[in-house]
Amino acid sequence: MASVASFRVFLPNFVLNSEYKSRNRAQIQCLAAPDSSLVSSDSVVVNGASVIGDKARIEPLINGENRRLGSDFEEKKKTVKDDGDEHLEVLWDDGYGTDTVKDYLEISKEMIRPDGGPPRWFCPVSCGQPLKDSPVLLFLPGIDGVGLGLISHHKALGKVFEMLVNLVEKTVRLEHASSPNKPIYLLGESFGGCLALAVAARNPSIDLVVILVNPATSFERSQLQPLLPILKSLPDGLHFTVPYLLSFIMGLVLLSSYGCLLTPGDPLKMAMINIDSTLPPRLVLDQLSRNLTALLPLLSGLSGIIPKDTLLWKLKLLKSAAAYANSRLHAVKAEVLLLASGKDNMLPSGDEARRLWNSLQNCRARYFKDNGHTLLLEDGVNLLTIIKGALKYRRSSRRDYISDFLPPSMSEFRRAFEQQNGLLRFGASPIMFSTLENGNIVKGIAGVPNDGPVLLVGNHMLMGLEVGFFIEAFLREKNIVVHGLAHPELFLERLATPTDEFSFLDWTRIYGAVPVTASNLFKFLSKKSHILLFPGGAREALHRKGEEYQLFWPDQPEFVRMAARFGATIVPFGVVGEDDIAELVLDYDDMMKIPFLRDHIKETNLNAVRARTGMTGEVANEDLFVPALFPKLPGRFYYLFGKPIETKGRENELKNKENANVVYLQVKSEIERILSYLIKKREKDPYRGIIDRTIYRALSAPPGQVPTFDL
Repeated sequence: MASVASFRVFLPNFVLNSEYKSRNRAQIQCLAAPDSSLVSSDSVVVNGASVIGDKARIEPLINGENRRLGSDFEEKKKTVKDDGDEHLEVLWDDGYGTDTVKDYLEISKEMIRPDGGPPRWFCPVSCGQPLKDSPVLLFLPGIDGVGLGLISHHKALGKVFEMLVNLVEKTVRLEHASSPNKPIYLLGESFGGCLALAVAARNPSIDLVVILVNPATSFERSQLQPLLPILKSLPDGLHFTVPYLLSFIMGLVLLSSYGCLLTPGDPLKMAMINIDSTLPPRLVLDQLSRNLTALLPLLSGLSGIIPKDTLLWKLKLLKSAAAYANSRLHAVKAEVLLLASGKDNMLPSGDEARRLWNSLQNCRARYFKDNGHTLLLEDGVNLLTIIKGALKYRRSSRRDYISDFLPPSMSEFRRAFEQQNGLLRFGASPIMFSTLENGNIVKGIAGVPNDGPVLLVGNHMLMGLEVGFFIEAFLREKNIVVHGLAHPELFLERLATPTDEFSFLDWTRIYGAVPVTASNLFKFLSKKSHILLFPGGAREALHRKGEEYQLFWPDQPEFVRMAARFGATIVPFGVVGEDDIAELVLDYDDMMKIPFLRDHIKETNLNAVRARTGMTGEVANEDLFVPALFPKLPGRFYYLFGKPIETKGRENELKNKENANVVYLQVKSEIERILSYLIKKREKDPYRGIIDRTIYRALSAPPGQVPTFDL
């Protein structure tokens, strides 16, 4: 087994000289020596020309003064504190996919040039200025050692992490000493995963969030094992064949006329990363063809990134690192987010995820069944999105659902609503109406106030099918995030497994859903947010047969009194259409009559959090289960927002429980009226059925403009 010292000796061989050329400006900091200094700004060029147009403007990031790493951290933090943005705009540009594997290969060829110096930290300028109080993220790369595996994620992560690339335990301790109340993120890919685990095990008292991407702790079972004896006997003149040898060992894909694309990941997913999948198929294939063709001339550089002797040394070191990390898994106290690929041809990452899941004390996993080893270079894998969805982003010792919320980016919006939700939108063809102050009903949501606080109160359809379209409409039409108050069990992952994929629940968290508690409602109202509240809760979303569009509300009018305290506007709304999408085959009552289903429901809910504690009656029955549904030929979803109810200036009046109850009943009766109105009016919609809508789309209009009943 390798000693502690030998394991810590391995640092990525980041080497730069005065001829370094990159499309990403980088801050470079030497780690090993007290007199380490930053590389001169004159050495950072693009296509032979300096990227620094204004020396004074870049001075806080790049200068010639010698200093210790700790003092550099302090100066950098001071700059962030003074100049960093306080918040992100809704649908901000996270830059995901701007740089691709092609950029990785091009920049890597320049990064490997030796200058005799020690390993370096660098922070790509494409990361931009981080938000105030952002945590540090240290990227620990695989055996390539160039530290560019996050190239597709620099801009997104740079906004919310004070991002440094590479490693070293000393850095973790220095950062912890300077900011003891902030977490430190260790992102370890492949070999870097072993190092991240080792650092976490050796520093259990430091608040670490460890993100493992296909960690090499399974190296003993890797397909790389046969490579060691072959490499030893391979003549130096044949080292250029190593990429082809890797391809043979790992069984990679032959891409017709393009030849063998020699990467340990999925080449098609890599080439797709900057292609808009909503384009017509012909344009997608054309762009894919150009991307693959552009990659081929760069493949010869793969052998140069890791010379033969270096590769041999790193593979041996990888074996020692894996053994060292595995022997100390029991000592890891940090939060761990494990990302594993199902088609990893280099490591058995799927099986390893199961083992680590059982070995680590605080581990959450996401499984990507169709991705390869180089997960972070492949299309559809946005690291920041995954971190947010797994509830692993925080800026202090404890996560706060409100202050740590990051608004969805434009790439997240497109992926969730234009790519993944497109089929459901096509089937349900949702249409929304709202009521103006004069009582007129109009198409769209213009009747809902733009300025908060706004409390949107309505009915739940079966399984909460209405929520996604609701969130999308407010983002698309008003650029407003609506925060849903959801059942606390959706955030606990009690039934989590190491093969959980990125799911609908992750997306609800990304779009601002939080556990339904009085404190969370209080915080959102105080921030003048738009809040989505379903008083019927789980009982309404999991209703029984024949209970469509019935309200199951508690007797307490507390949300009215809370809204009045902040002068919030209450907007009642109703939505119908679930009975046009699916038929309820087995409900709660049916399942409780089937022994094995009854036992499963009881076991699932044994330790479940109750949102209706202290209540009695039907509304208190909030057992969670998944009903059996039979799909129908899709009809349509109809939403109507009623006339806003103002509480501003009525705080003293509505402190009285009887007065608050009057408003409460007003809201409830308005929702019931809306439901009756929509159920009646939809009968007059000539395009209620999907067949009629499809014909209309084909002949007359874009998908979003199918008409409905007359108002």
